[in-house]
This record gives sequence, structure tokens and C-alpha cells, in this order.
Amino acid sequence: MNRNADDILNELLVLRAQSGDSEAVRLLVRRWHPKLIRHARKLTECDEAAADVVQEGWIAIFRGLRRLKDPAIFRGWAYRIVHHKSVDWIRSQTRRRKLNEVARDQIESPAVPIQSDDSNDVETLRSAISRLTAEQQLLLRMFYNDQMPLKEIAVVMEVPVGTLKFRLYSLRKQLKQIIERDMS
Repeated sequence: MNRNADDILNELLVLRAQSGDSEAVRLLVRRWHPKLIRHARKLTECDEAAADVVQEGWIAIFRGLRRLKDPAIFRGWAYRIVHHKSVDWIRSQTRRRKLNEVARDQIESPAVPIQSDDSNDVETLRSAISRLTAEQQLLLRMFYNDQMPLKEIAVVMEVPVGTLKFRLYSLRKQLKQIIERDMS
């Protein structure tokens, strides 16, 4: 496992927080809160809901922190907790509205129109990504933007690593087809 100084610092903070060090807890929150907010916001598509979800997530994290046996898995573990809290929030919205289509529309990002300037590869890729499902976008974001290892993403999404590898392969192929279709 390739560990860098940031990974080691996170593990140290988790160990210190587990032993009751309030400064370590404060530093963990400062380091991870923005990332967890971004994760929840992507899922809920609502700033207020993301803040509530992450607050509930932190409560669950601190309640279970002493039981976390391997501090190296903190990131995936915390993401999974916030992921579940986000899913719970989405389910409550679905039940309240009793319309599955409305809930699905809230989860999915709206499509961004493709710009006529084909030289703008970034915008073309963003447009193609916006056409994917929310779960597909989440997988790409965790892997490419957050640079999470597949093992941690597997914990968050509760699927085997092999399944993630196949999904990433399929997503790349799907994006290529979308872009080729739009350019023709």
C-alpha cells in the first residue's frame, strides 16, 4: 500500500482522536468536513441537506470512532457513513413526495449543452459526464477527483473491487461513445 505523509497524518489523527484527544478531533473535522460536504452535496443536490447529512455523519463517526480498528480506512469509512446518511435523506424525500420520478430527477444532474467549439475538450467531457447517472458521476468523481483507491470506493459503494473496475471500464467506453456521437 502506497502511503504518503497525508495518509500517515490522517492515521495519527484518528489514533489520537480515538484516545480522546479533542485537538485531534478538531483537526480531523477541519481536514475532512469540506470533502464530506462536497460528497453529500453531490448526492443530495442541496446545500442545506448536505450540511445536515454531514452533521449527522459526524455524530455517527464520533460514536463509532473507537470501534474503528484500522485508522488507515478512516476516509472510506467516513465517506460510507455520509453516503448512507445521504441515501437516507434521499429516501425520506422520496417517501414524503411519494413520486419516484421526482426523487430520481433530484438525484440526477441536468444535462449541459455541448458547446459548438469542438476544441474545448474539457467542456465536451463535462457535457458527456453530465449525461451519466448520479451514481456513475459519483464513481468518476471519487476515483479521478478525490483520487480514492478502488478499495475505499468499494467500501463506500458496497461493491467488490472487481465490479468497480468493470464499471470504470464501462464508463470510459460509454463516455467515448457519447463524445463520438456528439462530434459526428
